[in-house]
Amino acid sequence: MLELRDIHRQWDHRPLLAGVGLQVPPGRTVALLGASGSGKSTLLKIVAGLEPPERGSVWFDGQDITGVPPHRRGFALMFQDFALFPHLDVQDNVAFGLVEQGVRRADARAQACGLLGRFGLADHARSRVWTLSGGEQQRVALARALITRPRVLLLDEPFSALDTALRVQLRDEFARHIREAGMSALLVTHDEAEARAMAQSAWQLDGGRLRSLW
Repeated sequence: MLELRDIHRQWDHRPLLAGVGLQVPPGRTVALLGASGSGKSTLLKIVAGLEPPERGSVWFDGQDITGVPPHRRGFALMFQDFALFPHLDVQDNVAFGLVEQGVRRADARAQACGLLGRFGLADHARSRVWTLSGGEQQRVALARALITRPRVLLLDEPFSALDTALRVQLRDEFARHIREAGMSALLVTHDEAEARAMAQSAWQLDGGRLRSLW
C-alpha cells in the first residue's frame, strides 16, 4: 500500500501542501481533484521522488521510501502529453523500461509485442509513434508503464488532450488494467466524471489540505 504521511511543501512563500496524508491500497485508484495551482501535480512528483517534501514522508508496504531515488521506487508516472520517444518505434517505446532494467533487447521486444496485443496494437509494433492517433499513443504510453509491473501508477491528467468520446473509452480501459495488475494508482484530474469512472475514492486538494469527496 502507498501511504503519504504529513506532507508539507511551500510555493512562493505560501503553503501549497499543509500536512497531506493519504492511503492508496493495492488494486485501487484514488483520485485527486483541485483547481489549477492547488498542488496536485507537486504531490504526484513528491510521490514519484522527483521532488522532495519539506516535511513528511512517503511509505510503501510499511517502508519509508522518502529518500529512495525515483528509478528505485518501482513507480510509473504518466503525463498528459504521453512523453513517448519519437525516435523509437512502438515496440521499442514499450520495451524501453525492460531494457533499462537489463532485460535482453530481444526478450524485451517479445514481451512488448505480447502486451501490445492486449491493447489491440499488435499491428502497429513497428510503426513510428507519431503516425498513431492520440488514443493509440496513450495506449502505448500505458503499455510502457505497465510492462515493468510497477508497484504504483501515477496519472497526471492522462486524458485531458483527448476528445470526449476517446476519454470515456480509455478511462474504462485504464481502470480495468489497474485492477487486473493489482497496483495502487493515484489519479490527478480536474474532471469529476473521470474520477468517478476510474476511482474508488476521491479527495479535493484545497488550501494545502485534503477533503474527502467520496
